[in-house]
Order: sequence, then structure tokens, then C-alpha cells
Amino acid sequence: MTLARKLIISAGLVAGLFTHAIAADITGAGATFPYPLYAKWAEQYKAKTGTGLNYQSIGSGGGIKQIQAKTVDFGASDMPLKPEELDKAGLMQFPTVVGGVVPVVNIPGIPAGQLKLTPQVLTDIYLGKIKRWNDPAVAAINGGVALPDQAITVVRRSDGSGTTFVFTDYLSKVSGEWKEKVGANTSVQWPTGVGGKGNEGVANYVQRIKGSIGYVEFAYAKQNKLTHTQLQNKEGVFVQPSEEAFIASQAGADWKSAPGMYLITTNAAGKGSWPIANPTFILMHKKQDKPAQALEVLKFFDWAYGADADKTALDLDYIPMPDSVVNMIKANWKAQISDGSKPVWK
Repeated sequence: MTLARKLIISAGLVAGLFTHAIAADITGAGATFPYPLYAKWAEQYKAKTGTGLNYQSIGSGGGIKQIQAKTVDFGASDMPLKPEELDKAGLMQFPTVVGGVVPVVNIPGIPAGQLKLTPQVLTDIYLGKIKRWNDPAVAAINGGVALPDQAITVVRRSDGSGTTFVFTDYLSKVSGEWKEKVGANTSVQWPTGVGGKGNEGVANYVQRIKGSIGYVEFAYAKQNKLTHTQLQNKEGVFVQPSEEAFIASQAGADWKSAPGMYLITTNAAGKGSWPIANPTFILMHKKQDKPAQALEVLKFFDWAYGADADKTALDLDYIPMPDSVVNMIKANWKAQISDGSKPVWK
């Protein structure tokens, strides 16, 4: 065999291996809420298996559009789709973890966890009715706190956002006025405020603007050293965001009675519950045109429900799903995701 022919064969083998590696990579897009976790999971999974994950943190609205258009292997959304929406699009969904949305502020002299907010005060700030930090309604629940005579800058999302859905769903549950005037969705007609793109954008604005208030997933608050607040829950108790408070919020989650795994857990009962906590979801097509690729996606999430991935989730203040729910999810994979004739997951 000539040297030239050996080189050609070697190059072909390398190219084949490279093509195989690329083919094994999986793609997803959507929610910014779980992005810190998905990015870390992707790093760990690639080191373990060699399979990469390209996840675009573009917001839940974008993730829903991309999975419907089949431009990614899975979509990610903090707003679950209703059963009829799933059926219309030929999709199924499952939760990965629970996270907490927290109000964050930039008020000079106020440390993290000191400022208290009630549901009414938080709603009135976002309705534009409370305009200054020393407003009597804020002062009344913050005795002993030196509140400045400073204008409040409301920061909210500018993009289609599952985090916004979770936040506005909560406000709709605690305020009839909010429910009537604004409602709950991934994108709403905000009464006031400046918009940031993604959890990252909101965090950036709050860091930069004195007197501001925003809402972000707790991991973003911690990573960016933002000042979170206490929030009064359904039982009238002021609670701090924490792993324990997020777990408490899920005590009454009834997944067995949730068609299509459509479940929203904001404003949950329980003295220790954080009131704005909710699962985040993955969307996949039921009928897979590329079953081998779909299997790689399911292998990734199968790993993500394991002990190592659970530890990573907890380290980043996300709450893993209970084993009973994971068993339901895997049964749904087998029952609902197929190549048209046989299950992808066995």
C-alpha cells in the first residue's frame, strides 16, 4: 500500500470518527431559568460520555417555537404547555428540577435578606402604584430598616419568558387586580418598568440601577451577588429563599393528577414554603424523525436524574424531582416517544 493511500484511509477514519462525534451531540433551546444547571450538566456529561449538549438560553418562548419548528432536539420552558397544546403540536413534556424565582433589589445600605415584601406590596410595585422605597406601605412591614427616599425602577423581562410566566402566575394568584389588568403569560403588557433579555439581562440591570427591583431565578441572584428579599407566603410567614423553602413548596405537588404533566406550584401552602417556586420543563416530539438522536437526548436526561446530577442541582439551589416522579417520567418516555412504530426508550 502506498503512503498516499495510507494517508487517505487514515484521513477517512478520522473524518468518520469526527462525524460520529458531531452526530452524537444533542441540541436544545429555551428557558434561561435552568441555564446555569444545564450548562454544568452538559460539561459533566460530555466528560463522562463524550456526548456534547449545545443549549441555547434564549427564553421559554423561543424554546417552544424552536421545538415546534424541529430546529432542536428538545425545547425547554418554565411554562408548561396545557394537554391540548401538547396534542396540537405533537409534543410531550416532563419536568427536570424545581427552582425559585426571587425578587432582587439594589437599595444602598440594604443587605441581602433584610427587606420584607408582602404579596400586595410586590404587586403594587409592579403595577406602578408604589413608586418610592420609603412609601408607607413598604415602611409598615420593614420596621427598623432605613428605607431611602428613592424612586423605584421596576425591571422585568423584555423577551418571551417562562420566568415571567411563573412570576406573573404568582401575582395573578395573590392579586385580583393584577389578574384582571395584566394576567399571567410568558409575555405581558407591563404597566411599568424597563425590560432586560433573559435572567441575565434582568440581573445586569438590577446590578447597575440604584433603586431597582427585578425578579430572577435564585441561582442568578447568588451568582451575581444580588440582594434578594424576604417574601410573605400563603400562611402569612416571611420566608427567605432556600433549598428547604423550595422543597417545602413541593409538598403538595400532585403529579399523578396532572394530565400531560401540566402542573404549576406557585403560592403553595405550608409555613416554610417559598411562594414563587415551580418546576421547569422539557418538550420533545412524540413521533421522532431521528429516533437515534432522540435516544441520545433521553440518555442525557436519564443521567440527569441520577445521584451525581442531583448533587450538582442542589449545589446550584435547584431541587431534583422525587424518585416517584422520575419513574412516571420514564414510563411516559416509553409510552409516548416513538419512531412511529416502536418506543425510542426501552
